[in-house]
Order: sequence, then C-alpha cells, then structure tokens
Amino acid sequence: MNTNAFALRHIGPRADDQNKMLTTIGADSLDQLIYETIPDDIRLKKGLDLDEPMTEHEYLLHIHELSKKNKAYKTYIGLGYHPNILPAVIQRNILENPGWYTAYTPYQAEIAQGRLEALLNYQTMVIDLTGMEIANASLLDESTAAAEAMSLLFAVRERDQKKAGVNKFFVSENILPQTLSLLQTRSNPIGIELVVGAEEDFDFSDAFFGAILQYPGKDGQITDIKSFISKANDNRIKVAVAADILSLVKLEAPGKFGADVVLGTTQRFGIPMGYGGPHAAYFATKEVYKRDLPGRIIGVTKDANGNRALRMALQTREQHIKRDKATSNICTAQVLLAVMASMYAVYHGPKGLTHIANKVHNKTAMLAGALEKLGYKQVNSSYFDTLQIKTKAKKIKKVATEKKVNLYYPDSKTVTISINETTSIRDINYLISVFAKAANKKTIKISSIESSNNIEEKIQRQSEFLTSDIFNTHHSETELMRYIKLLERKDLSLNHSMISLGSCTMKLNAAAEMLPLSIFKWANIHPFVPAKQAKGYLTVIKELEDQLTEITGFAATSLQPNSGAQGEFAGLMVIKAYHESRNDHHRNICLIPSSAHGTNPASAVMAGMKVVVTKSTAEGNIDVDDLREKAELHKDNLSCLMVTYPSTHGVYESAIKEITQLIHDNGGQVYMDGANMNAQVGLTNPGNIGADVCHLNLHKTFAIPHGGGGPGVGPICVAKQLVPFLPGNPVVKTGGKNAITAISAAPFGSALACLISYGYIKMLGAEGLTESTRIAILNANYIKQRLQGNFDTLYSGERGRAAHEMIVDCRPFKANGIEVSDIAKRLMDYGFHAPTVSFPVAGTLMIEPTESESKAEIDRFCDAMISIKKEIDSVSKDDNNNVLKNAPHTLDMITADEWIFPYSRETAAFPLDYVRENKFWPSVRRVDDAYGDRNLICSCTPIEAYMEA
Repeated sequence: MNTNAFALRHIGPRADDQNKMLTTIGADSLDQLIYETIPDDIRLKKGLDLDEPMTEHEYLLHIHELSKKNKAYKTYIGLGYHPNILPAVIQRNILENPGWYTAYTPYQAEIAQGRLEALLNYQTMVIDLTGMEIANASLLDESTAAAEAMSLLFAVRERDQKKAGVNKFFVSENILPQTLSLLQTRSNPIGIELVVGAEEDFDFSDAFFGAILQYPGKDGQITDIKSFISKANDNRIKVAVAADILSLVKLEAPGKFGADVVLGTTQRFGIPMGYGGPHAAYFATKEVYKRDLPGRIIGVTKDANGNRALRMALQTREQHIKRDKATSNICTAQVLLAVMASMYAVYHGPKGLTHIANKVHNKTAMLAGALEKLGYKQVNSSYFDTLQIKTKAKKIKKVATEKKVNLYYPDSKTVTISINETTSIRDINYLISVFAKAANKKTIKISSIESSNNIEEKIQRQSEFLTSDIFNTHHSETELMRYIKLLERKDLSLNHSMISLGSCTMKLNAAAEMLPLSIFKWANIHPFVPAKQAKGYLTVIKELEDQLTEITGFAATSLQPNSGAQGEFAGLMVIKAYHESRNDHHRNICLIPSSAHGTNPASAVMAGMKVVVTKSTAEGNIDVDDLREKAELHKDNLSCLMVTYPSTHGVYESAIKEITQLIHDNGGQVYMDGANMNAQVGLTNPGNIGADVCHLNLHKTFAIPHGGGGPGVGPICVAKQLVPFLPGNPVVKTGGKNAITAISAAPFGSALACLISYGYIKMLGAEGLTESTRIAILNANYIKQRLQGNFDTLYSGERGRAAHEMIVDCRPFKANGIEVSDIAKRLMDYGFHAPTVSFPVAGTLMIEPTESESKAEIDRFCDAMISIKKEIDSVSKDDNNNVLKNAPHTLDMITADEWIFPYSRETAAFPLDYVRENKFWPSVRRVDDAYGDRNLICSCTPIEAYMEA
C-alpha cells in the first residue's frame, strides 16, 4: 500500500470496506454500480488529461517554490486593499483551525452558537463604526456590496418614484474603479441608469432615486459627505456610502449624517490581501429596510428554557424562499473572514483601533510634509491615509520600481500613496528617498512621528464606538485564545463528525491544501500589482483554469466569481452578452425547472431575464414534454435553460442530452448549475452532456472549506462560443476579447482560496479525482441501502440507484406527531449535524456523505438514524413530551437536580454507546425562531435590553 498517495488519505473507505459496502448494496463491483447509476450515453470515453498526482510532500515543496515567483514589494496602491497585521493568535486559532474553517452555515443554531456569537460581534462592530441601525453578517467584497446597495435603494424607492419610473443612480467619480465596473454590470439588466460625475456638480434632480459616495475617495480626498447627504435627503434621494472601515475610527460615522446604506470591506482588519480575496465586505442600513437587506443577519432570541440564544434571523428574505421575487441572489457570506475581522476588533478594542488609525494618519501627514519640502504638490486638502501627488508619474514609477515599491498611477500626471498599518518610520523614510531621487534632491530624514490632524473638523469622529464589554475585555493573547476556544467548543465542525448535507458536499479539507494560505508570498500580494510581481499566482491561476476546463469538457474558465451565486449570475451575463453580439437582444426567457436551487431564479432576474418555470415529473425528473412545449412556445425569445445535474433530487436523468438538444434547437443556451459536480468529475462532464456554461462550487467539489458559511468560489467554465465574453477588470487585464464588465472586485476573485483547489487537483490527479466521484456514489448508495425499511428514498435512477446524494421522506412521521425538524434536532444528541432539511422537498432530509467519510463513520450515522426511527415509532401524536420534541438535550438539562421527562437521562444524552466516546453538547436548547423575528436584536446589546424585549 502506497501510504504516500494523497488519494488514500482523501478517500474514506478502505478497499476491504468498499467490498463490504458493495455486498450490502448488491453490486459485484464498483464498475457495476457506476454502470447502474450513470446513463451510458453521457459517460466519458477516456480519462482526464491531467498531470500525474503529487504526494503531499511533493506538493508542499512545489507550492513553496512557486511562491518565490511572487515578489512581495512594499505596496502602497490602496484602492480598497491594504497590507495589515494579522495577529498570530487569530491566524493560529481561527484561520489555521479546522474547528473554525470546516463548519457549515449556521442553519442549525443549537450547534453553531460560537460562530453566531462571533458574527454578532462583527455586526455590532459594523453598526458602531458606521452609525447605522442594522448590519448583516458580511457580503462577498466591497464592490458587490456597493451593487447590492444600489439594488436595495432601487427596490425601496417611494411609491410615486416607482410609478414615475425614476431610475437614475448617481455615482461619484471618486468611486473605486472596480466598484464602478460592478455597478455597470449590475445596473443595466434591471433598468438602472448610472450617471457618473463630480459630487460638487450634482444637481439633486428628481430623476434620481439614489447616489453612492466613496469615503474617503479613491484618490484619498475626503469630501463633504455631510452636506451632500443633507441635500439628497431634502430631495428624496437615498445615499449609500462606501467607507474605509479603519478611517471610520477618525471620521464621523456616515449614519450620523443620514446615510441610508454604509458599506465597505473589513480586509484592513487583519485579513491577508491574498491577491484579491477572500475578504468580508460589510453592509449596514436602516432597520426600516431590514426585509430588503441582502445576505444573512444574526439575531438574538431565546431557547426552550427562555435563555438567550442566537440564530440567523428573518430567513424568509432569502432567495431560497423568495426565488424570482428576491432582491438578491446572495447565498454565500464570508463568515470565516468576518469572524477573523471581528476578533481583530475584539483583540484591539476601541483604544487599539484608535492607536492604529492615528498611527496611519500621522505617518501619512509626515510623508506629505516631507514631499512638499521636496517640491512636490500634494493636492488632498482633507485625507486619512492616501496622498495625491501631481507630478510626472512615469519618472516616479521608474525609481519606485527599481526600489521595489508599488504606488498607484491613475494617470500620467498623478501618483497616489496609501499608507497602512504595517508602514514603519523606516518605510516612510524609504518612500521619501524614492521621491527625492526622482527629483534629484537630497532626501529628508524623519526620526519620529508627530501627532497630526488633516481631517476637516465637521467630519471628525465625535461618536463613541465599540463600547460593548466584548471589545474591552480580551486584550491579552491568553484571554483571546481562551475566548476563541470557548466559542469553538460550541460549534460542531467536520473535526468532530460527518456533516452529511445534501447539495453542500462537506468533504475533507486536507491540511496540505490549507497550509500554503499562511505562506507570506501567497498571503501578501495586492491584486493590482504588475503581472511581473505575481508570476506565482498567475501560474496557479492559469493551471487551475486549465484543470477545470479539462474536467468540465469546456473551452475556457474564469475564476473571477467569488461565490456560487456570483457564478450563476456571471454565466447568465455571458449568455446574455453572446445573444446581444448576434443582435438577439430580445432573447430574455430563462427556463428553470421547479426543482432548481433557489438562487437560480434570483440570478436570472438579476440578469434581466424573465423566468418561466417548467414542471417536474412524479419521479422528480424534468418533465420533458412540458419543457418542449415551453421551449417551442418561447423559441423566438428563448435565452437559456438553467439545469442542475445530477438533479437536485439526486438522480442522473437519462433524458439530459435530449433536454440540452431541445434548448439548442430553439435558439437557447444551456446553463448547468455545478452544485452537484462532485457526482460528475472523471465520469461525465457538462460539455459532454451538452451544456454551454456551468459554474463550479470550489467550496463543494474542489475542497475549499465552507468556513461556517463562506468563503466560497464559483468560477464559470464555458464553451467556445462564450469565451470572448468572460468577465474583465478595469485595473488588471483579464477576461475575453469582448469581456463583460466585472463580476467581483478582484481580477481573479478569491485567488488565495484558489490555492486549495489547485492543490486538491494536483495531489489527486485524474485517477484520484475519478475515484473520489465513484466512492461518493458508493457511500450514498450504501446509506440508501442501510436506511431501507426505516426511511423511504423519494427518488432513484432507472436502475434503482441514487447519485451522490438522496432525499429521504420524513413526512409519514407526522402521524406520530414528529416533524423533520425534530429529527434534525435529535441528531445533535447523537453527535451529528442534520442533513439538508426540507430542500428541495418540504418534510424531507437530503443526505450526501461525500467520498471522504469512512465506512465506520457512515455506519455510526446510519445507526443514529435507525435508532431515531425506533424512537419515532415509540411516540404518539398526542405526546409532546418525548425525546424528539425535547431535543437537543444540553449538559445543563442532564446535570440538573430535577428531571421532569418520561425517559431517562441516559436515553436523552447517550442513546448509543459510541456517543459516550466523543460526546458533543449543544450549548442551548431548541431556539425560538418566531420570537427572534418579532423582537429583532442584531448587535451585542446589554442583557437588560434583551430582557425588556
């Protein structure tokens, strides 16, 4: 046995176990199982053309050598990305800790109280610094957050503005260039007209519904947003402010001036630049807009004992429920990065952040003074950290490049310099020497930093922030380490047990894939550095794109979309651009099966398409006759079909090639949702099936960890005719010849996280990738067989096999008074996170084990499910005081002096013997969702305020 082979470490069942599992499911071999599962006409005829697999040791040597091709110059480019200091206690205990990065989105609140508390801290931090009333738990990046702000303000126009068709949105010319590009992408499909101009020239016409300002501007100038917002409010124009979060320590909160939305990135709060991401964007608004607020909101509620508990609030806003009526398709947050940013604020507290902000501002001012003494003209009258120098940019650039310094050159006569947390006095003196050499003058030496204030008095910060105890307690490393551990212990992650979420693919996130994220020359590269300084990154990006193109059977790939939902939108926008290039502007009908993911219809509406839903059969497949009827009915205006394969019901539909051909015959393109790509890799692919574009969830199929609900990466792979339209970036050249405008802020999206998928493919190779798919199918069918007789599987393929996941029906248990949610909560007592609840069919569980889980772990899960079925059989509809209705059971319950339940403490806490060896205790009893929505509290309020609610 080659114990150095990565596939051996990634794939769970050993060879002997595989044989036992095959016997259980009645298959002579794995080949027979695959034959009985996947339609033969879509099977690949040859293996994937990929490099030979590397061992973990070989890969780590390889990735270290590649990192040396990146040049980590001193970087002062700014534009929303800044070098910073990630406290080692946060790096080691969160970023590098599987207890944090392998957790899932906190839909099961009772076993996610740790992440929920960290995110509540994040929201509180954002609310305090922005002066707003409510904040979400993070968005994808600053530019997409700005686009969401525009969409929100459009959605909440006053009634007469909607009636009059008011659709103009003012954009300050000082907005970040990548944000302007994204606003262009998102505005046109939904009928918004952008007007870009100078703030001082804006006439506040009633033709405008909203405006967005940058605070401070991209060139560093801080404009009078107070007066602008006041005039806008007087003219019923709502205002969004994109604000640098560190500057808000010194600048008055935009909410105090009447802003409607404040947004930005928290990257400065200890998150590595990583060549563009992942980073957590923040988004705060007024409570009156809470139903239109995109993304996730963490709220305070109570549990069954009346104790304080946390949960995701107002979930009826989400696209999975609202579908084509949703104002956003946001599915992935940036939870892991938001947690890190919140801990940065907890660690430093208000005094520490003030010290950092003052240090940055004072050094900027000292640099400005020195440059002026050298004869340079610094034109910003009010600034925080960025200077705008009017000079011959070419001359400065030559010297700066020679001295390994990156500045920003917006035009031939301008240089901007953005100072950051890492900038030392030595760095300031080095910068002065660059400008002195360019001017042929003797340099000026600064020996100490003096206090300074170059911010207009009327916009200086007066309001307090981070007054909550949590931001004024854990300032030693010991205290923060213990606080992080306290929260970690409240969360069930993959380092405890299997998370069998259907459609979410919670597979192993191998340590060898994760280690490179902490390497300095991967973590500390600005996304807008010259290409020569990012050769390591560009090598990885090119090779990963080629790998994904090969795996999907397409012609090209873009890594820019930084979530699955972004990938959906990007794919649809590329299809839209393709049709328009052929003068088919009228093609706007998007066919979507009724079983599709909730983000599909939301993405289609965002892309300016009209959704037409097609029926599913009783077996859960697409109703081909209904699809044909609607495709032919709309053939003159058909844009595309959105389809998931295998289907969301966990079946390889045999009619898929007929379906794709039907769409092509009627002038449309086929978009394939890549959520279930884990069941295709190496065995079939979207290109072979007949699709034209698919997005991939790298955080599912390609091993990027879910991070508690993000990061995610959602690249798109496209057929030849769509290649010219792949998304571009206004700062760094990328995308196709006729590239659509940006989909996310950074040219290559969350490039740092892409290292994980690159390593996953490098170490598995073609054979390992294919074997992973085969074992994922084996594991799912083994569960299906083991649960047979206790739980009915709703859908199967034509030969009775499941794909890589299955839906089990829990609706019959209503006869015993048991809901599917009761089973989900009871599984916590057995040490498991519930499978996907009530999606895509209400009252069911969708189970996906992945290839990483061993037979022993799968057997524990099946034993738990079978034991729960026996518990269900023992209760009646009139009996509400039973072990399922009271689940989960906490340590406080089990150790209480009084026991008021008709079953034993042992039955409640240790229902099977294996639970004793590794007991996970839910930290709260079942949460009260309705109470939390009726009494919405989304920040760290004093306990008295909570009790009064």
